Amino acid sequence: MSSADEFIPATVDQKKQVRRAAVASTIGTTVEWYDYFLYGTAAALVFPHLFFPNSSAYIGTIESFATYFVGFLARPVGAAIFGHWGDRIGRKVMLIVTLLMMGISTALIGVLPGSGTWGDAAPLILILLRLLQGIAVGGEWSGSVLLSMEWGNQKKRGLMGSWPQLGVAIGLILSTALMAIFNGIMGSDAFISWGWRIPFLLSLVLVGIGLYIRLKILETPMFAKVVKTKETQAAPLLQVIKRFPKEIILSALLRMSEQMPFYVVTAFVLSYMTNKEHGYSYNFVLIGTLIAAGVEFILVPVFGSLSDTIGRKKIYMWGASIMGVWGFIYFALLDSGVGWLAFIAVCLGLIPHAMQYGPQASIIAESFPTNLRYTGAGLGYQLSSIIAGGPAALIATWLIHTFGTGYAVSVYILVSAIITLIALKLLKDRSRSDISDEATYAPKKQAG
Repeated sequence: MSSADEFIPATVDQKKQVRRAAVASTIGTTVEWYDYFLYGTAAALVFPHLFFPNSSAYIGTIESFATYFVGFLARPVGAAIFGHWGDRIGRKVMLIVTLLMMGISTALIGVLPGSGTWGDAAPLILILLRLLQGIAVGGEWSGSVLLSMEWGNQKKRGLMGSWPQLGVAIGLILSTALMAIFNGIMGSDAFISWGWRIPFLLSLVLVGIGLYIRLKILETPMFAKVVKTKETQAAPLLQVIKRFPKEIILSALLRMSEQMPFYVVTAFVLSYMTNKEHGYSYNFVLIGTLIAAGVEFILVPVFGSLSDTIGRKKIYMWGASIMGVWGFIYFALLDSGVGWLAFIAVCLGLIPHAMQYGPQASIIAESFPTNLRYTGAGLGYQLSSIIAGGPAALIATWLIHTFGTGYAVSVYILVSAIITLIALKLLKDRSRSDISDEATYAPKKQAG
């Protein structure tokens, strides 16, 4: 039994709250990532035509992915802002705010006129809305993970932490499926003209569902313990940077071989496979990505659960190692000129990612004490957006343009895997520790 269990009110059905927390965290992250991935798909397929119509195909893609990168730059800001308040007043309130911010930002993108109507103001407003999306996602992830982990069975933190990670797969499935459906029904011209807007506006429906569920959740017992024992910090951001700088940096580097390849195989590949050289249709890539997301949906909780028995670091190490090799196989299949081989590559592209993403939430969240966990885990997780996920599509586009081969991106993926393995080796394993106990994080006294 966790030392925080005594802070659960006697009238509360704990099992029911655990289920609610898992569902609420998963649905919330689904909404957030649905919105975020819609932008990535649109950045590859639509925005170069709509907001940068006077640029060449290469420059238009670069400009479009640059606005995509802006959202990643904002994510650590969101982690700091919402982490501060999440560690001071609680997880639940912050998760409601982030959900509303993301939904409204996405809906506004769905009604934003293009450069042909608003001129230079259109891409500027697009960037502003993308910033708001990034801030919302930056504050969402750690709160959702903690909602599930801090309520759940402490012997199954790997599994409980993997539930909100499913939001990535579900969000990718929903966003890709809707984009593929509307593109298939309308045809490319109508889809690029106005059909892409419908999935963005549908975000408001998902937000309504997410809010309804999240309002029914109680604060986690671990944070309730922190409040009742008066262990909350006045300045969580400063405290976590002072006490756990190593954990923040290693958490960010840990994600190199997970986050960077993810955006290569879900965003960059859309423009890469539909260019003149390869000539595949939008739906060819979208359907393949949809299948890949379905595979990940199944595997993320599997690997999260395995991390509770085999070990988090061991599962993660396997995933990072396989990812380093997979990059070369992936681009060999994409560039083979054989349609079914390219399609298989797209469909299987997220398996090494799932091996890392399943145990990842628990590895990162366990590295910080309860009163600093929202801020610390959020910063570690989101700082990787600047060095890994954010520049991934931009760098991949530049590498292909410069070296003329997909293997240049394969080397990029291999380097990221090596960085991850080093970070993983240096990060302390707290998977068997009581993370509700501040003593778990106290520095060891030197003998003698």
